[in-house]
Order: sequence, then structure tokens, then C-alpha cells
Amino acid sequence: MSAGQAADQAAGEPVSPGAVVDEAIGSHADPPAPGDVSSPGAAVDEAIGSGEEPPATAQALTHIDSSGQARMVDVSAKDVTARTATATGRVLLSPAAVAALREGTVPKGDALAVARIAAIQGAKRTPDLVPLCHPIGLHGVTVDLTVADDGVDIAVTTRTADRTGVEMESLTAVAVGALALIDMIKAVDPAAAITDVKVLEKTGGRTGHWSRP
Repeated sequence: MSAGQAADQAAGEPVSPGAVVDEAIGSHADPPAPGDVSSPGAAVDEAIGSGEEPPATAQALTHIDSSGQARMVDVSAKDVTARTATATGRVLLSPAAVAALREGTVPKGDALAVARIAAIQGAKRTPDLVPLCHPIGLHGVTVDLTVADDGVDIAVTTRTADRTGVEMESLTAVAVGALALIDMIKAVDPAAAITDVKVLEKTGGRTGHWSRP
């Protein structure tokens, strides 16, 4: 309660609860000066830079242009180099599904062959699936499928001689190959799951060789 309200109450004049709340939340504060943000909508607009220059952090993002819109990065000035990327992933399966794969008794047919072809196709179609990926000359795709006691390990290595890397092609290949395998085996194991999809190693480009620690 302010000193004025205390004096009023002392003089016998009632102080309304609304006045106390108003003072507590600052409803009597001076109105915002011209140009100040005065509404939630204006605050959001200012935060995202609508009608203004985008904040410095947005300008530093490679996949956003000066107006804050998504773009495909221009890589035309980069050197053409030989590049590779290896990605891996797993499809976790029940013992019955693993046995069916090993014995060749999957009801739909050769699940591993279908997964291998799907992985290669997935690598080739990556720019159609991942919006800001560059269409590049994909020069090689190697798919390794290993049946383990708890599922199937998938490893894909992609190769190119281009101005940008092929990490996304390898990751997409692993994911699509895993999905195709699940489609083939789901009648035996409806609980099959994809896990641990990641880049294992890459070469070429500005960063040269990189491998997962």
C-alpha cells in the first residue's frame, strides 16, 4: 500500500482492492514512449525482425537469407573434391524375426535384398526428401547389412566428387533401408524399431577427414 493510500485509510476513506492490485502490477506506470513496443504482437514482430533488419544471429545462419527466409546455400565457389560419408543404424528385431532372416523364411521374400536396394534408392533421392540438400553427382553407394542376434546393423558409404558433402545421402540411405526392412518383416515382428542412425565418418571438403569420437 502506498503512503497516499495509507493516509486515506487513516483518514477513514476506504481503499478498494482494485486500487491495491492496480498499484501492485504497475497499471499506473507512464505509457510507453513513441516507438516503444506496446503490445505482445509488436514484441514478437520486433523479436523476429518483421519489417526490420533481422537480428545478427539470424544473419549468421547459413540457410537463412537477409530477410529471414530459408534458402539453399550457394556452393558454386567451393572446390570440387572427392568426398565420402559413412552412416550407420540398427533395426531392432525379435528373435523370431532374426531367425526368419537367417533361415530365409520371411513371408514377403528376401527382406535384406529389398532393404539394400531401398537404401541405394534413398541415397539417390535425398534432395527430394530433405528440402535444402543440394542435388549432387552421387558416384557410389555401398550398403552393408549384418544380421545380429538382436536385429540388423546397416552401414552405408556414399561417394561423390562435388562441391558439398554426402552425409545426408548416407543418413537417408540408412533410414530408408531400415524402413524397407521393417516393411518386409513387420508381419513377423510388428514391434521392430529403428535406432542409432548417425554419421560415423566423412572425408573431403574443407574439414577433411572426420570420424565420430
